[in-house]
Amino acid sequence: MMKEWKTAVFGTGFMGRVHLEAIRRLGHVEVVALASLQDDVARRLAAQYGVKRVESNYRKVLEDPKIDAVHICTPNNQHYPMASEALAAGKHVVCEKPLARNVDEARKLVAEAAKSGKQDCLNHNLRYYPLVQHIRRMCEAGELGDILVVQGTYSQDWLLYDTDYNWRVEGDHGASRTFADIGSHWFDMAEHVTGQRVTSLCADFQTFYKTRKKPKGTVETFGGKMLHPDQYDEVPISTEDYCGAIFRMGERTRGAMTVSQVSAGRKNQLRIEVYGTRGAAAWDQEKPNELWIGSRNANNQVLVKDPSLLLPGAQSYAEQPGGHAEGYPDTFKQNFKRFYASLASQDAETEYPRFRDGLRQLTILEAALESQKRRGWVDVPAPEEGKS
Repeated sequence: MMKEWKTAVFGTGFMGRVHLEAIRRLGHVEVVALASLQDDVARRLAAQYGVKRVESNYRKVLEDPKIDAVHICTPNNQHYPMASEALAAGKHVVCEKPLARNVDEARKLVAEAAKSGKQDCLNHNLRYYPLVQHIRRMCEAGELGDILVVQGTYSQDWLLYDTDYNWRVEGDHGASRTFADIGSHWFDMAEHVTGQRVTSLCADFQTFYKTRKKPKGTVETFGGKMLHPDQYDEVPISTEDYCGAIFRMGERTRGAMTVSQVSAGRKNQLRIEVYGTRGAAAWDQEKPNELWIGSRNANNQVLVKDPSLLLPGAQSYAEQPGGHAEGYPDTFKQNFKRFYASLASQDAETEYPRFRDGLRQLTILEAALESQKRRGWVDVPAPEEGKS
């Protein structure tokens, strides 16, 4: 019999709801508590999902010995204290990215997690699209040859207007917004699928709107575009709307990427292209069930997701048959399924992103910030622990 786990979710915004949906689909994990400062929102959400307990103080949830794990889905500046206290309370932890506001906080969390003996998971869920895993296995099998070029973008438009606002634009959540929020996803995917590490980069940040109109009431992520101008106060903005970077992966491989939250018409386009000496592969999150495979001396192909056509190492990431789409919500389920499976055996190899992967992305971010400051190339230190 599979053990049933009891968990709690901290945060009831967009990401909190996505976590609730994914956890519910696992079958053997019960959400027994929600923690949020927005009591009315939390109670409505609890009623909708059948969660019996709501707390405005997350520390009361951590005191409950029956709760095995917590999911941290709050604004970025709360990730470090919540994760640290959860580990100290003996809970397994799933944390949204970025793991913390800076490398120092992230490094402390990695050490605390190792000392605690509990499992730690960072929700770099975008690794879990079946065709992303297929690219990874193609690289591992040498089907693309030696990797020469890695390039792409993560482009959105939800902050295109100065009337668009979200807590992410506020500087107290970290020195970066767009790079930390979605650039971390892109670089995590680039390193994950190629197996290579970014060794140096040159980055350029731009804040197009030096001021934005802050809503006078609470606005959920992606909800600001529905409000009217008379509902705002104008505030200064220090975080970036855009970043472009060129980078190196070792001596030979080169790359280029952009991240933007002001690209009109792009709702959530993470595009990654991997070019090798034998072939190429390109994937677009807005068309998640199609994979372009390029060849120099043969016809190019478009692979439509079908578990029976995926390389063996990628097949377990697809649960629907060919012709049945799998998308964004499924990536959360795949990550959480592996996380909760690991709780039963602490010695088992974990096939999901860890806190050390969050530290890795913050290391890349801080190198990018230093590059912007210097207006030049900056080396990126190697990963500090384990593999990403």
